[in-house]
Amino acid sequence: MALLPDTATAGDAGQLVIGGCDLLELAAEFGTPLFVYDEAHLRARCAEAVAAFGPGVNYATKAFLCTAMARLAVEEGMNLDVSTGGEYAVARAAGVAADRLVLHGNNKSTAELRVALNDGVGRIVVDSFDELERISALVAAGEAVDTPELYVRITPGVEAHTHEFVRTGQDDTKFGFGVASGDADRVIDAIGEHADLELVGLHLHIGSQVFDARFFGMAIEVVAPFFHRFDLPELSVGGGLGVPYVAGESAPTITEWGDVIRSACADAGIRAWVTAEPGRAIVASSAVTLYEVGTIKDLAGIRTYLSVDGGMSDNPRPVLYGSGYEAFLARAVGAPRERVVTVVGKHCETGDLIIRDANVPTDTALGDILVTPVTGAYGWSMGSNYNRVPRPPVVFASGGDARLVVRRETMSDLLATDLGVGGGS
Repeated sequence: MALLPDTATAGDAGQLVIGGCDLLELAAEFGTPLFVYDEAHLRARCAEAVAAFGPGVNYATKAFLCTAMARLAVEEGMNLDVSTGGEYAVARAAGVAADRLVLHGNNKSTAELRVALNDGVGRIVVDSFDELERISALVAAGEAVDTPELYVRITPGVEAHTHEFVRTGQDDTKFGFGVASGDADRVIDAIGEHADLELVGLHLHIGSQVFDARFFGMAIEVVAPFFHRFDLPELSVGGGLGVPYVAGESAPTITEWGDVIRSACADAGIRAWVTAEPGRAIVASSAVTLYEVGTIKDLAGIRTYLSVDGGMSDNPRPVLYGSGYEAFLARAVGAPRERVVTVVGKHCETGDLIIRDANVPTDTALGDILVTPVTGAYGWSMGSNYNRVPRPPVVFASGGDARLVVRRETMSDLLATDLGVGGGS
């Protein structure tokens, strides 16, 4: 059951069961493609993050957000990191108090900032000099209910990826203020000139899919001298903790990540409240996607194409990043997987690839329900309507119950914003 959600088991007939729900039954009830989240898994990872970093650690909603997810994370003691007006609106629609939100993003509009300031948003992560001017102007115009509490996002000249940690003199990124360039000092000085703004902390992010927690500790070592200069009460180390997507990969747990960060901060003499923004690490492995096999095309001596009823519109990561996944059959999750196929979607694109070399059982046939695990992050949230394909539904499975939290889009939904419908020539 490696890579599958916490509660995944095999049923009496060998079928995959998650949250006490038979996935073959869920596919029949809700159709495919379908995202199935293990609610117990979600709650366990949220609780682990709170234990590792303390109440108020921020869930990075860009990984996956709907009103049910927002409520769940807050119920488990997390705050929410939102990066657009849309994410902010979903969180608020879920009943999340504004002071439990951190507003992120490299190009926050005046309208987005106005709403957040009028609501009393908990934190704003300042990302540019232009944005600071917008915030200052809105506050001067009486648009803030309280003195805004700000973070400054810095680019400290370090970057981590799966297998390397690099220290550089100058960063090339659209995010934040460079330490080496002096921009970080300048924006902090600028905030200090505004009595109606309060700088409470620094924010940094060193990379994504980081599989070695030591890199975060090394980053804190690099950042500590800069942080000490300002004696701020808060420090956010961002997100980026990796998760395994394919067999053979491994990654630190959230607990291990927190231990490394706390130890590094102690060694560096940082006594501030240290928080983080886990997103992928909370939701990625909590979910699977169900597809129905529609076509199997065997090109002798070349490859076998197995086509399913979803694709790049519900999981764009393979197309965008070359990301790898595994595949199982819902009817026989433990069956040997000795047949190699290329799993592709239904879109009119040669690049509509889900898994280049997937191992599946030899008896995989038309109508089978194919399961791809670790699709809880950056799948549904990055989905699209390419080829005018409706977005799939989302269910939360728990205790034998499957709760529909996002319904499947309909053709009427696709046409709802098309003002040409019914129009004359």
